[in-house]
Amino acid sequence: MAEVAEKEAKQKEPLFSKKNKGLMTDPLFDNNPITIQVLGICSALAITAQLKASIVMALAVMFVLAMGNVVISLMRNIIPSKIRIIVQLVVVAALVIVVDLTLKAFAYELSKQLSVFVGLIITNCIIMGRFEAFALGNGPWKSFLDGIGNAAGYGLILIIVGFFRELLGSGTLLGFKVLGDPIEKTGLYALGYENNGFMLLAPMALITVGVIIWIQRSRNKSLIES
Repeated sequence: MAEVAEKEAKQKEPLFSKKNKGLMTDPLFDNNPITIQVLGICSALAITAQLKASIVMALAVMFVLAMGNVVISLMRNIIPSKIRIIVQLVVVAALVIVVDLTLKAFAYELSKQLSVFVGLIITNCIIMGRFEAFALGNGPWKSFLDGIGNAAGYGLILIIVGFFRELLGSGTLLGFKVLGDPIEKTGLYALGYENNGFMLLAPMALITVGVIIWIQRSRNKSLIES
């Protein structure tokens, strides 16, 4: 009787209940995959020199993680435990191939810029971690929301880092000159401003992520205690 009651309660639960909304909002702040769980750092360092690349990578990971979570959730009761990692890799590899071919077809130059890092989504610890920690034990809808939330948390950090690195390193955003022309000395460059080339190097991405972590933890004392 208890199991029946539990199933009925789950069936009556709204699609966007408070708990379900938490699956999407928690990874943005208090349980961010990059700043709290320290996962997916490699791509955060490698492809955030330009904001456009950061946005595309964030969208790619969101597609792979959300769809992958749903597929693994649907298959969770038929996957033998001994080969579950292999099955997960096959699922994520198939989704990454779809992303890679789509980029090559519609955004070839950006695809070349992202290079091997699109393929490395397969080994992204965030994706495999959510498959193991959530999708294997929850239904498709919750798994979908969890995938969207964790990918959004990952993408948020990439976009913030990409924003500051491109702005301060190149004086542009999405390729558009926003601080003026450094050659003709217009805008801020007329006042003596110079682009900080160090911002385009990987170490500065790590420092920027570190600053974000410091700000986040200073605003939320519970993260310091944990």
